[in-house]
Amino acid sequence: MGAVITPRLVDVVDTVNAVRSFSPGASRALSECRVEHWGLRLECPTPEDPSVDAEITWLLPDVGVRLTHQRPRSRHARSGPTVITAVRVEVDGRTWRTTDLLLGLAVPGRTTPRIVCAEEFAAAVAGRVLGPEDADQALRTVHRTLEDLSLHRHDIGSWLVHRGIYDTWPAV
Repeated sequence: MGAVITPRLVDVVDTVNAVRSFSPGASRALSECRVEHWGLRLECPTPEDPSVDAEITWLLPDVGVRLTHQRPRSRHARSGPTVITAVRVEVDGRTWRTTDLLLGLAVPGRTTPRIVCAEEFAAAVAGRVLGPEDADQALRTVHRTLEDLSLHRHDIGSWLVHRGIYDTWPAV
């Protein structure tokens, strides 16, 4: 069975109104939306998901990645991995636009990350949804991030501190 080719996923965040709009046309109010010296910090409640309370997202434009963590509703539930996705980030005043490059890493706490969405990425490249420049950027970003994480023993917090980001990930 072949992978389904996903259309380009573009999210737009209006930092003044704290609204995130998704490329299929949906919008969601954010409970947190703050521009930081390192990028953009977002938190979005997920009332439709019975097991996830909120999705926490950080955009790091200098690195070309989006960090995503789903905070469970139950404080006794096991937390899932952080997903680090290669993205292109464009900032225009109060608007932050991210284009998902369809390749990323799942990083469980301090264990070896694994590449995720490889089949979707390959299908998008084959179907020319992703052009050669975007595909190269995604591969370079994911491999560089994997190498950087390995230098920090797969500890996202340590990797972030090395990048000058002293905030705790994931935010609680």
